[in-house]
Amino acid sequence: MKKIVAIFHLLLVSSLLIAQTPKKYALVLHGGAGVMSEKSMTPVMQKEYLTVLNKALQVGDSVLSAGGTSMDAVEKTIMIMEDSPLFNAGKGAVFTHEGTVELDASVMDGKTLGAGAVAGIKDIKNPIRLARTVMEKSEHVLLTGSGASQFAIEQGFKQVPNSYFYTDKRLQQLQELLKKEREAGINDKHGTVGCVALDTYGNIAAGTSTGGMTNKKYGRVGDSPIIGAGTYANNLTGGFSCTGHGEYYIRLGFSRDISAMMEYMHIDVQKACQAEIEKLTQLGGTGGVIGLDKMGNIAMEFNTSGMFRGYIKSTGEKFTAIFK
Repeated sequence: MKKIVAIFHLLLVSSLLIAQTPKKYALVLHGGAGVMSEKSMTPVMQKEYLTVLNKALQVGDSVLSAGGTSMDAVEKTIMIMEDSPLFNAGKGAVFTHEGTVELDASVMDGKTLGAGAVAGIKDIKNPIRLARTVMEKSEHVLLTGSGASQFAIEQGFKQVPNSYFYTDKRLQQLQELLKKEREAGINDKHGTVGCVALDTYGNIAAGTSTGGMTNKKYGRVGDSPIIGAGTYANNLTGGFSCTGHGEYYIRLGFSRDISAMMEYMHIDVQKACQAEIEKLTQLGGTGGVIGLDKMGNIAMEFNTSGMFRGYIKSTGEKFTAIFK
């Protein structure tokens, strides 16, 4: 009898220790990759970007540390960057050739492989929220233009005028490109934002939001709302969000290809991201990718002179950077 009691006591203590053991989580984000240098960005400008990146990391960390889901963390983290005029998403999105703003976004749930995306949005403040709503409240994956806006209104989203998204910086970039089509300024072509999170339940989610390319024409849609190109998540491998010249990412099936390398070739997340960036470079494309695997290992790879990026882990480890 004493032996049985001792075994029961041991099992009880073990279960309590397991329950008290903090579970791991991790979150990584990007604010775009492109042509940038320490000479062209003053210390004040750098501080402004890093302040928003750190705020976004703190918001995501607060969700995950409180036991929130990876999808909640991704949505709330990206919303911080969408609401900032510094990044090419939401409030600070770039202008099209016609002088308007068109927004794209997508999310993916690594547990269910559920996904939602929107493209060509002109009147919804936070496209990342709408992308998630498409995933959860519709039978579709991708909605575009006026149809996406109509769905948003039916779901209770408030409309904002297109002018809400305008900033003087983006208007100046458009004017410069209209004069010299190929001229590129700080973050004008690769300003997408994104986030990938692993929660304490072991689930991964990824999301991406963008205004696209400055001076884009003809209803152009890039990789950000394309599942498997700009965004992908799978609990078996990891989650990924991309930023760069979208046409190349679409042609490569960029983020799904990284997952496939990890799944079938058993390559770790950093090596897989590096290999995909090499493919991008060989094709002549530019940009970057962030990713994390089911163990919370982080990857942040790019072939440009800089990428706004950062991560935070349950261990307290935190990192933010702009340049290589």
